[in-house]
Amino acid sequence: HEATGAQHLHIDRDDSNNVFAVGFHTPVRDSTGVPHILEHTTLCGSEKYPVRDPFFKMLNRSLATFMNAFTASDYTIYPFATTNPVDYANLRDVYMDAVFHPKLDRLDFKQEGWRLEHQIPTDPSTPIQFKGVVYNEMKGQTSDSNYLFYCRAEQAMLPGTNYEHLSGGDPKYITDLTHEQLIDFHRKHYHPSNSRFYTYGNFPLEEHLRAIGEKLKGFEKTKVPTVNKNVSPWTAPRYVETTCALDPMSPADRQTKLSVSFLANQISDPFETFSMRVLSYLLLDGHASPMYKALIDSNLGSEFSANTGYDTSTSTSYLSIGLQGVKNEDIDKINNTIKSVLQQVKEQGFDPKRIEAAIHQMELGQKHKTADFGLGIMHGITSGWFNGVQPIELLQVNKNLDRLKSEIEKGRYFEKLIEKYLIDNPHTLYFVMRPDEHYFAQSAQEEEQRLKEKVDRLTEQDKIEIEKDGKELLKSQEQTEDLTCLPTLHLSDISTKTKHTVLEHTGICNAPVQWRTTSTNGITYFRAISSLPLFSDDLKMYLPLFCDSLLSLGTKDQTMAEIDDEIRLYTGGLKASTSISTNHSDLDHLEEGIVLAGHCLDRNIDKMYSILSKLIHGTNFDNVEKLKILINSNASSMVNSIADAGHIFARTFASSSLTPGMHNTELMSGLTQVRFMNQLAQKEDLSEVVEKLKQIASIVLSQSSLRIAITCGEDAVEPNTKSLVRFIEGLPTDTKKPDPSSAVNIFKPNYPKTFFPLPFQVNFAAQVMKGVPYTHQDGASLQVLSSLLTTHYLHKEIREKNGAYGGGARYGGLNGIFSFYSYRDPRTLETLDTFKKSIEWIKHREFTDQELTESKLSIFQGIDAPLSVSEEGMLEFVHGVSDEMRQW
Repeated sequence: HEATGAQHLHIDRDDSNNVFAVGFHTPVRDSTGVPHILEHTTLCGSEKYPVRDPFFKMLNRSLATFMNAFTASDYTIYPFATTNPVDYANLRDVYMDAVFHPKLDRLDFKQEGWRLEHQIPTDPSTPIQFKGVVYNEMKGQTSDSNYLFYCRAEQAMLPGTNYEHLSGGDPKYITDLTHEQLIDFHRKHYHPSNSRFYTYGNFPLEEHLRAIGEKLKGFEKTKVPTVNKNVSPWTAPRYVETTCALDPMSPADRQTKLSVSFLANQISDPFETFSMRVLSYLLLDGHASPMYKALIDSNLGSEFSANTGYDTSTSTSYLSIGLQGVKNEDIDKINNTIKSVLQQVKEQGFDPKRIEAAIHQMELGQKHKTADFGLGIMHGITSGWFNGVQPIELLQVNKNLDRLKSEIEKGRYFEKLIEKYLIDNPHTLYFVMRPDEHYFAQSAQEEEQRLKEKVDRLTEQDKIEIEKDGKELLKSQEQTEDLTCLPTLHLSDISTKTKHTVLEHTGICNAPVQWRTTSTNGITYFRAISSLPLFSDDLKMYLPLFCDSLLSLGTKDQTMAEIDDEIRLYTGGLKASTSISTNHSDLDHLEEGIVLAGHCLDRNIDKMYSILSKLIHGTNFDNVEKLKILINSNASSMVNSIADAGHIFARTFASSSLTPGMHNTELMSGLTQVRFMNQLAQKEDLSEVVEKLKQIASIVLSQSSLRIAITCGEDAVEPNTKSLVRFIEGLPTDTKKPDPSSAVNIFKPNYPKTFFPLPFQVNFAAQVMKGVPYTHQDGASLQVLSSLLTTHYLHKEIREKNGAYGGGARYGGLNGIFSFYSYRDPRTLETLDTFKKSIEWIKHREFTDQELTESKLSIFQGIDAPLSVSEEGMLEFVHGVSDEMRQW
C-alpha cells in the first residue's frame, strides 16, 4: 500500500472457503500480556460498531466457518473464513474497524484484562479479589505443566530478546498493566504501516483491494516500533532448572521433564529453515527415528517433551530434544544419550529409505488438500512474514524440495547440519523441570501477597472507585443493547438445500462398500469399520489400547521401526481407533466398532492394503517391552490432554450416566480411560493385559463384521477394487464370540455429582441432560435453545461477570446430550448455580424474530461448512445420517 506501507498477500484459488486476516507485528518488552489483552479488547466494540463484544455477537449473525484471533510471540492476527460473499464483506468490515478504530473502553479493559473488584460487586463488605478474563485464562494456561515447560525453556534459551517475556501474559505481571499502557501499545503497533493483510480463495482481488484501501484512507506511513530480537550467542552451554505442580494422576517418581535445545538459523533463510525442518523429522518422527529408539524405546521417558522439535516461531530458530515422564536419577543418562545419538548420526548418516520417506511425506502433503487449506497456508507463513521473509518464498515448497534433493546427492548434507547446529554449538540449553508438591500453595501465597500489597496501597478514594467500577461494569454487562448497527445475514441468504454428495454402494466379498468418486489429486482415502459384538465393560476398557497396539508393537517378522518406515514410504499415515455411533432413531441403541483408516498416492494402493493386512494378522501382542512403552506414552499424553480439553472430559463423564453411547465413550476416551491407563502404567506384570489384547484380536476384524468406504478418483476405482478383494479375503470369515462367562454390563441411568481434583488453578464444570434422537423433531429446537442460552445468558454470566475463559450450552444432535459447561473457570460453584438459573431465565424470556434467526444461523454454520474431500460421505458411513435426513 503506497500511502502506508501496509503489506497484502492474496492467493487466488478455486476454493469457496475464502479467508481474510489482518495482523500486526506486536513483540513485547515485558510479561504483562499487553498484546493478548489488546486482542481481547479490540473486539469489544469500535467506532462504527459501538456495541459490547461485536466479535461474539457476529458469531450468530454469520455463516463463518472460522472466526478467531491469536496472539503469538511476534504478532497478533485476526482471521476468519466463510463461503458467503455477503458474510465475507460484513466480517471484513467488522474486523478492520475493530483493529483500526477500537473503543478500548476502560471497563472493557478491566473485564477482559484484570481488575480489583469485590467478590460480590454490589457488596463492599466482601473481600477484594483479582478478576479478569485474560488473567484467569493465563492462570489456567500456566497451570498446564507442558505449556509452562515450553515457555520457561524458550525464555531461558533466548535471554535479552522479546522472547524472554510471555506475550500472552504471566499472571504475576498482568496485574501491573494499566489502561493507558494498553492504549499506547495500540497507538504504536496497530497502524497500517505495521500491518499484514492476507486474503485467499475465489472472491475477486479487486473487491479486497477496494475494501482495504477504503479502510486505510487517512492513515500515513509511520515508523514501526522495534525491539531487540538478536540473540547474543553463548560461549558455553547453560543449565537451568525450575519447578511445576505435582500431578496426582501420574506416578510421583516420573514427573520430571527435560530438554536439550540448540540455537539454529535465522528464519530469514527459507531454505536453511526448510532443511532444518526435514532434519528434525529425520531425528525425531516415528518409531524408526534414532531419538525415538534411544529415548522412548529404552523407557528413559514416557514421551517427548512439549518443546521437542524444530521451532520457527522466533526470529532465530532452535531445535529441542526432550523427554517427559523422567526419573530424576536418569537426567544425566538422557543428556549423554542425546549427545551420543547425534554423534552417531553425524558419523553414519541416515538410512536412505528414511530420507526417501520424508520426501514422500512432503510430496503427499502437497497433494492432500483440506477444507481449511487457506487457513493452513496463513498459519504456515505468519511467523516468517512478520520476521521479514517474503511470504512467496515460504510457499515455494517444490523449489526448496528440488534444491534439497540436489544437496543430498552431493553427500553428507544432514550430517553437516548436525555438526554445525547440534554438536559444535556452545549456545545449548540443558533445561529441567521438576514437580513440587507445594507449587500451587506457593503460587496462591504469592498471589495473595501481590493482592495484599495492592489493597494496602489503596486510598479511600481508590476503594470508592473500585466499588463504583464494579457496579458500573455489572450494570453495563446487564444492559440490553441495540445491535442494529451490526451487519447480519438473513435466512434468505442461505440455500434451503444441503449440498448433495453422490455416493455409490456396492459389495466386495460380501462386505458393503461405499464409493465416493471425485477429484482427489491422485490420492485414495480408505476407511473401514469392523462392528463389535457385545463386550463387557472390562474388555471395552482395553479396546483403545488394542487399536494403538496395531500401530505400535510390530509383528513377529518385523520390528515396528521397520513397519513404520514402510508406512511413511508408501502412505500418508494409517490409523486404528474406536467408534461409537448412537442410533439416529433410538438413544438406547448404538453400534460400536473399530475404525481402520489411511490414505496414499494411487500408485501405492496395493502397498497400503498390504501393510494393513500385515498389522491385522501379525501384530505381536507378546512384545511386552513395546507394550509397556505404549502404555506409558498413552498414560502421559492422556493426562496432558486434560489441560486444554477439561470441559470436554467433564461433559463426557457427566453424560456417561445418561445413555449407553456416552457410557461407552467415557469408558474408552474419558477420565475413566485416563485413570485406567495410569493404573496399567503402574503394573510390572503385563501378562493379563497381553491376554486381554489377544482375546480382543480373536473376536474383532472379520469379513462378516466389516464395511468399507473409499474416496478416490475415477481411475483409482479398479485398482482399489482388486486390492480390496485380496485385503478382505485375507480376513477370517468370522471370529470367536466373546466368552459367555464375561458378563455384559446392562446400562442403567444414574445421576451422580462428581469432583475430580486436578493440578490446575482454575476449573472445568459441566451439567448434562438427556435429549432426543437425531431424527426427533425436537432435536433442531434443542440446538436453537443451546445457542440462545449461550448467546443471551451464559456467555455474559460465566465469562463477562465471573471471569471464566469460556462457557455455554451445546446440544449434540448425534448423541442426544444437552450440556452446560465452563472452561478455565475460577468460580465453579457460582457457575453451577448459573446453569440452574439459566433454565428459569429462559422459561420466562420472550425472543424476537431476529434473535431466533441469529441462533439458526449459528447452527447452519456447522451444517453448511465445507468438508475436506476425505470427509465427504462420512456422516452417512459412520452414523447412517444421509443428506436427505440432514435436509429434513
